[in-house]
Amino acid sequence: MSSLSAHLLEEIRELPAKYPQPRSAVMPALDLAQEEVGYLTTEAMTEVAAALQLDPGYVEGVATFYTLFHLQPVGKHCFYVCTNLSCMLRGAGEIVDRVKGAAGVREPGEVSKDGLFSYEEVECLGACEYAPMMRLDHGYHYDLTPEKIDALIAERRTPAAAAQAPGPLPQKPKPRARKAKSG
Repeated sequence: MSSLSAHLLEEIRELPAKYPQPRSAVMPALDLAQEEVGYLTTEAMTEVAAALQLDPGYVEGVATFYTLFHLQPVGKHCFYVCTNLSCMLRGAGEIVDRVKGAAGVREPGEVSKDGLFSYEEVECLGACEYAPMMRLDHGYHYDLTPEKIDALIAERRTPAAAAQAPGPLPQKPKPRARKAKSG
């Protein structure tokens, strides 16, 4: 029995045509598999390898290298909080503490008792000018405050929010205006 749906396997088989090298389809294929299963099981990685006609060891190597791929169950909503220098200088430590407290977890990778939340600390999400920031449900959240964390968690605890599928990626905000130097 397949751990991935027939529809998803067909979608994965079509991915290599979108890239100059068939191996380039591995990451999007793993992302699709993880989205469907919740994390990457050995069976799911083997099925991705077969669908892409690649060595299973190569696919597993990609999955174990990147931190956004999970080999163990995670919460339905996983907070990926940037804790690199820019974010830390602008309050990421306080954001991590609020995520942990509000979600009811103590350490990265732990799943809340209700199965809704987990968090990971990540090195950089490429939006230092909007620090502190994080990724949640395929969207990026900028200029975080403890109050914004509380609101994001409250939204996801409501039954209506739990039933909704993640929407499209929000656009990155426009860069802040820089002050001209007088000289």
